[in-house]
Amino acid sequence: PRREAMPTKAPVYMAPPYNWTGFYVGINGGGGWGKSDFSAPFSTGSFDTSGGLVGGTLGYNWQMGQAVFGIEGDLDWTNFRGSSACLGTSCETRNDYLGTVRGRLGYAFDRFMPYVTGGAAFGNIKTSIAGVGDASDSKVGWTVGGGLEAAIAGPWTAKIEYLYVDLGNGGSIAGSDASFRTNIVRAGLNYRF
Repeated sequence: PRREAMPTKAPVYMAPPYNWTGFYVGINGGGGWGKSDFSAPFSTGSFDTSGGLVGGTLGYNWQMGQAVFGIEGDLDWTNFRGSSACLGTSCETRNDYLGTVRGRLGYAFDRFMPYVTGGAAFGNIKTSIAGVGDASDSKVGWTVGGGLEAAIAGPWTAKIEYLYVDLGNGGSIAGSDASFRTNIVRAGLNYRF
């Protein structure tokens, strides 16, 4: 009798590694806390600011091996504010919008990517001294931070990130201006094309 060849097993299917290259758009939201202080003559010392933010994101990633290089921009509505007593009155600092344009450097562990990020930040600093006046100034500063992004389904990714933002000092009121520095923690949902 003729011997029949043993059937060969089909190779085990291995899904290709996730590719982070491409354009993406998304939404983000979270909160922040920070410090502000007025300079002399209405010097307040550092006082706390806090609030929330929500906005949109646009970016592009390019993956080479496991390294992922990217550029990302965002623009958020914010309600960061804080106040302190100063020379018998009240001094307040507010921020109503905040945007960033940042480079990103990540390392892809297939569908997970931790990253560091840094670049320019822009936003407004509104200052007011009760009974004296108000000033509003758009400023350009800097930001640095990091995060973790994960591919969750098809072209959708989710991220959580931390940013430190310094917008410098706002407009002057009666010879006094105020600084604005904040820490931001936010989550985001992106759609990659």
